[in-house]
Parts: sequence; C-alpha cells; structure tokens
Amino acid sequence: MGEAKNVVICQSGGPTSVINNSLRAVIETCREYPEVFGTVYGAFHGVEGIMTENLVNLSEQPKEEVALLRTTPTAGYIGSCRYKLKEHNTEDFDRVLDVLTAHDVGYLFYIGGNDTMDTANKISILARERGHGLVATGVPKTIDNDVGDSEFTLIDHTPGYGSVARYWANMVSMVNEENKGTYGFGPVLVLQAMGRKIGYITAAARLADPNREIPMRIYMAESNYTLDEIADDVNDLLKERKRAIVVVSEGLNVGDLGASIDQFGHPQFGASQMTVAQKIVNHLNDVGLVTKGKAKGQVPGTDQRGNIISASNVDLDEAYALGQQAVKIAMENGNGYMSTILRNPTRYYSIRYDKVALSLVANSERTFPTEWLSEKKNDVTDEFIKYAKPLLGNDWVSIPLENGMMRFARLSPIFAEKKLKPYIPQDYRK
Repeated sequence: MGEAKNVVICQSGGPTSVINNSLRAVIETCREYPEVFGTVYGAFHGVEGIMTENLVNLSEQPKEEVALLRTTPTAGYIGSCRYKLKEHNTEDFDRVLDVLTAHDVGYLFYIGGNDTMDTANKISILARERGHGLVATGVPKTIDNDVGDSEFTLIDHTPGYGSVARYWANMVSMVNEENKGTYGFGPVLVLQAMGRKIGYITAAARLADPNREIPMRIYMAESNYTLDEIADDVNDLLKERKRAIVVVSEGLNVGDLGASIDQFGHPQFGASQMTVAQKIVNHLNDVGLVTKGKAKGQVPGTDQRGNIISASNVDLDEAYALGQQAVKIAMENGNGYMSTILRNPTRYYSIRYDKVALSLVANSERTFPTEWLSEKKNDVTDEFIKYAKPLLGNDWVSIPLENGMMRFARLSPIFAEKKLKPYIPQDYRK
C-alpha cells in the first residue's frame, strides 16, 4: 500500500438535522485507518471552500467535540453551498484539482443530494481523465427524499427524510390538539411544508394520523389542485367535521409567488414574495367558509429540516452508517461511487448498505409514486405509511445540555496554510 493521502469532506445544498452525523462518521472512520488516510480537511462551504483553498483541519479537533456532531444539527461548522460546477467553467475545474493536488488530497467525500452527486461525479470523471488518482465518493442526504429512482432500486431513502417526516408527524399531532379547542373561531389551519416538486415531506403529515381520525387534507405538488378546487374540498370537509387541518407543499402550483431562483435553477420559496399557504388562506377567506370563523396559516421555516429535538434515532444511525460505508467504498472500490441504503424484502423493517455509481444518481430526481396518492389526490395511501413509518424511530434523541441549553459541537477554526494564489470562482466574477 502506498503513502497515506489526505482527505477533503464537502457538503452542499440544504442541511439536515442528521448531516453532521455523516460528517462525524467520515472523520472517525478515517481516523481508524491512518495507513490509508492522512489529514482530514473540511472544505469550508463546499466546493467553494476547495476553490478558495479554505480547508478546515478536522484531524486536529478534539475527539469529544467531533463526537458531539451526532446531535449538532444543520451544517454550521464546515458549511454548505449551492455553487454549481458548470461544464463551460473550465477554470473552476482546474482550480479544484490544483488545490487538491497542492494539499496531497487523494480522497474526496461529498455529502449532499442529487445536485451534489452531480458535482462529485464531475470531479471524479475529471480526475480519472487527467490521471489524478483522486477517489471521489458520495454520501447521500436530503430531506426531500428525491435522490435515486422511483423504483427504489438505487437508494431506498435519504438521511434527513426520516427526521423531517417525524417533525411533521409531531407538528400535525400538536396543532390538531389546538384546532380541536379553537375551531369555533378558527376552523381551518393551513400548514406549509418544504418540497419544491416532490411531496414526500408533505405526505409525512399523514404519519400523525394513520387511522385518519383527524379532519385533514394533504395537497402535495403532485395533487395539481387549483385554489377553487381546494376551497370546495375544504368546505366539504367543514360541512362534515366542522374543522380542517390543511397541509400543503410549498411547490403546489397556485400561481405566481414571486419566488427567486438559486444557482441550480431551483425556485427558492423561502425567499418568495408570497407563500402557497398564505395564498390559500387568502382565497379561503375571500370565497368564505361554510362555518363561522376564518382560515389561518402557519409556515415553518428551516426549523423543519434542522430540528434536532424531533430528529429520528433511526435517521441518525443510518446517516452515520452511510458515512462509514462511504469510507469503506473509497478504500475497497475506488473512484466514482455513492454509499447507499436498500430495504430488504422482509416483513419487518430491515436494511443493508451498498454502493451505487455516481453517474446513476447525479441529477437524479425520484418522483412520488402515483399509486401512493389517494384517488382524489388529497391524501396518501396506506402503502406510503408502510414505507415511511419505520423511518421515524421510537425514541427521543438524547442531547447533552449545558446550563439548560443544548450543547453543540465546538470545532476550532484551524485552517490549512494556503499554498496557491487567491482565486475567485468564475460565477462570482464581475
């Protein structure tokens, strides 16, 4: 075996409550093989951190602080980004390899979703073409659960989804208690869930009520309901039950919201001039409810994807195992793979870890199975519940406290010495 090579870990896209446990897994597993892996760096804010040569030394961090990454949510310590490596920006690609070469990096681990796997795949191909010897490996994450294929043969589910699903199951359970007591003057509560085009997050609301006892309607982006159709459907429910909880996807097409677009070409609904929930609330109150009172809305923000208190233990454990699996793949299989999780065809929930080619998951976009939508497309079927329920787990996450506050990891800003000239990524040049 040759000399140990250094490691760079990147993160991209929207963070999750369990992403840092994958980061922790890669750091801790690499430490177990000093003959293979040298210094482990974190690219500060993803691929941008590579290009700007901002590399945080993760090997120098105290082990007890790294261990606390398990229950440290989102991506605050090495950061994330939404920078897209574009084919025509050849200088960016050259810069990535130049920095990796300058710091004797032989292993790149990239944690993220479908766009991230595209970036990892592009880097892996470039390294192979230029004989660099770099081993690029993907570690999946995304709350949207949209990486892979709709047959679930590439990956069964992504870390981050189980926790956001649990968040929504708990959210609906709690607001239902209020709605039961206040429907006399506030009969309709409209909740908006994340999910630009694919409705796995919105669908998770049903996990709060698998027996369908709560008067609830679920309108995913795939439901294709108009405002008038929603008003008619909600009023029908009010006639029957006197109250209604309405869960809608931020990507449900109800007309122009004034949403901005990110670097990957995706709408940023959190930065839009109007939310779907507010538009629906306004319309319901304009056309009128069949019961007294008004509709009101609630739009949880980034809390839904980064709330460690409601995180799933199953999700945390699987996020760690996928980080471990990525390191194993890098050592045993070489360049161009992503660690993956597959469900065994058993009666009870059982999974296994494997690998899949980055080229198969790069820019993939799993859709929500049409057979998991109810006939009227205002709910989901029992098949979805069977799929998603095991991901919630059965225990609360144990989070260390300090002076009554959650104690998160405190990593030191120890940066590698820069060896190259300063560089501005091509998309940021004027």
